[in-house]
Amino acid sequence: MQALDRKLLRDFRRLWKQALAIAMVLACGVAILLTALGMYTALSDTRETYYERNRFADIFVTVERAPERLIAELAQIDGVWAVEARTAGNTVLDIPGNTRSATGRILSLPIDGEPRLNVPILKSGRLPNPISTTEVMVNANFAIANAFALGDHFFANLNGQKRQLTITGTAQSPEFIYTTGPGALMPDNETFGIIWMPQPAVAAAFDMTGAFNDVSLKLATGAQREDVIDAVDRLLDPYGSLGAYGRDLQVSDSFIDAEIAQLRNMASILPPIFFGISAFLVSMVMGRIIMLERSQIGLLKAIGYSNLEVCLHYLMLAGLIAVVGVGIGWFAGTWLARLMAWQYAQYFDFPFLIFRTSLWVYAASGMAALLTTTLGAAQAAIKAATLAPAIAMQPPAPPQFKRSLIDRAMAAMKLSQPTIMILRSLIRWPVRSGLTMLGLALAVSTIVSPSFFDYALDKIVDSAFYESARQDAMLVMSHDMPESVLSTAAALPAVLQTEGQQYHPVILSNGIHEKRVAIQASQPGADLARVIDSDGIAIDVAPGGVVLTERLATYLEVGIGDQVSAEFLGGRRETHQLIVTGTIAQYFGLGAYMDLDYVNGLLRQTPRISLINVSLDEAEVTELHAALKDIPNLVGIVMMTDTRRSFSETIEQSIGAMNLIYIIIALLITIGVTYNGARIQLSERSRELASLRILGFTRSEVSYILIGETMLLAILAQPLGWWIGAQIAIAMANSFSSDLYNMPVVLHPAIFAKASFIVLLASFASVMLVRRRLDKQNLVSVMKIRE
Repeated sequence: MQALDRKLLRDFRRLWKQALAIAMVLACGVAILLTALGMYTALSDTRETYYERNRFADIFVTVERAPERLIAELAQIDGVWAVEARTAGNTVLDIPGNTRSATGRILSLPIDGEPRLNVPILKSGRLPNPISTTEVMVNANFAIANAFALGDHFFANLNGQKRQLTITGTAQSPEFIYTTGPGALMPDNETFGIIWMPQPAVAAAFDMTGAFNDVSLKLATGAQREDVIDAVDRLLDPYGSLGAYGRDLQVSDSFIDAEIAQLRNMASILPPIFFGISAFLVSMVMGRIIMLERSQIGLLKAIGYSNLEVCLHYLMLAGLIAVVGVGIGWFAGTWLARLMAWQYAQYFDFPFLIFRTSLWVYAASGMAALLTTTLGAAQAAIKAATLAPAIAMQPPAPPQFKRSLIDRAMAAMKLSQPTIMILRSLIRWPVRSGLTMLGLALAVSTIVSPSFFDYALDKIVDSAFYESARQDAMLVMSHDMPESVLSTAAALPAVLQTEGQQYHPVILSNGIHEKRVAIQASQPGADLARVIDSDGIAIDVAPGGVVLTERLATYLEVGIGDQVSAEFLGGRRETHQLIVTGTIAQYFGLGAYMDLDYVNGLLRQTPRISLINVSLDEAEVTELHAALKDIPNLVGIVMMTDTRRSFSETIEQSIGAMNLIYIIIALLITIGVTYNGARIQLSERSRELASLRILGFTRSEVSYILIGETMLLAILAQPLGWWIGAQIAIAMANSFSSDLYNMPVVLHPAIFAKASFIVLLASFASVMLVRRRLDKQNLVSVMKIRE
């Protein structure tokens, strides 16, 4: 081992505490990058493999009733590889032992074997007998949530007839990785399930013998999706088609795709912050080492070491710090990515998980960390390499200062001498002070940026569930019903108030911009499902116009007073021009709102409704569920009280864990910045502080100089940290928003207060660790140190 190598290891052992502090910050960046990319690749690979193995369709379309002869014509469309036509419908379920009603999505199984597309994976039991009218297979999560065993029974209201069904097997399907019922916002496996039945039984139940109402198509390699969608629409339009659409509008895949996009964005926003802080810390420590080792550098050059060897020596010291940080980051990132990937696999109902973080991800995170520390140490290493031996052997020339206006101001303010020393140090070393403030500001921003989620979700819950959707339950009908059904609903047990709504799938367009959404039509003065403007005031949509959510209006590039084209996909498939009369903020989905009477007149139809909103008497809810199980034309009930509770509980768990992780990260950043800064300050000023002790300054006064400078920088860093955190929060909200949900940025003062408290407390604790070294100083030894 060469002498330089021994010196390298000796320096690293001597600086192990500072090196570890830097390495931990660097490890955070590596771990987050590895976690985000690891989960991203795991979800992407698992989804892609699952889709490929089970032949998940590329195009989907729902019709009212189409003859089976059209299946062959669909298969002949250029670019279509396979077609799966089936009968599908929703129904209300009566589960023995459960007072609540549930909803089932019934899908037909071909009598000649498994489906060609969207193939379910049998988890237990067997497929239903093709000639049976009572045997079914259910999705595994529904069976688990209701404690079903093979052979158990439940009841379904099939087209007005209550039928007992027997479970023969459980399965998972690529079509229902994220499973939500009609009108629901989140999965509820206890009250919504997927039910597979033989085709003859389903066709008889829904009066679809010789016909189908649901089609899936898989494209051949190289096929143009939009061309195939146009051809499918032309063929199925006469049969009540609601318009073909791709995977991007398939509910399950849309949620997974949004989550994958969030992971990709997380990998691009957070790691650069940690790498930047690490570069700053390495630069600060290496700069001080070069200053203290000037004479050693001169001796090395005097005995024959080249500039390159000296430069590489100090770069290798930074590289050792990077190696430690990368090792810790790889271990933590791999463990965290695997843990979260399994949680995602359970949440999204994958039958398996492919977790194989590619070597390039490890290589990329390692190279990013190594490059970070190299850049941080580069200036100091180059400075060491360019020092001439004769100059290096001499002490550095003392900096030249002169009395300034600031000095006069401090004297006029009659500040104490220790306070003046603190302020002079900040003023005379502005770059170092500024970088220290920046590091601490980034620690503050690390807490501020994710903390807005908690308040944002409170705003979402308040807006979506208490200001806008205030109903206790929604009764979903199988098809549009006359308004007289409201009086029938009002007579049900527990129902206190009823309101009807219409939903119409439409394609809104403005020039080249178009978006498929649902228009929601309500009566003026609706109280249970309201349209809320940006000021939080309930408004009525003016007849003749449409109110759009802000994100939808932005996408279509329309404003108030502009016209938008609305192609109604149901009924007569008419296209109408509508005036945009307002825009509103909405956090779930892309919505469009119209007056109910105006829609009835526009479509030349008698007054009718698609859904009934109700408020309930909680004391009689059990009787309501019992009555709903026997009502024909009712295909689902969404208990909004359960949805609110489930949403809040899920969010609280995830937000709590996320905030804890970011607080730990912020503590590591703060400790790394303040500990290294205080150690360097003590190293630079040890002779000065010892002189003050000899001159009669008390230990507390000397400690005040060390602690005061660090804490003053920490306090000055707070406003900058608040601003940076707010900007990162805005970027995160924008990256997490999609067509499925919109994340508001709510920066409550308590967020900034919490971030500042944590960072200031951690700063004080870190500098107090360094301050203990003052008590151990030998004044005689310190005074012998050469200037």
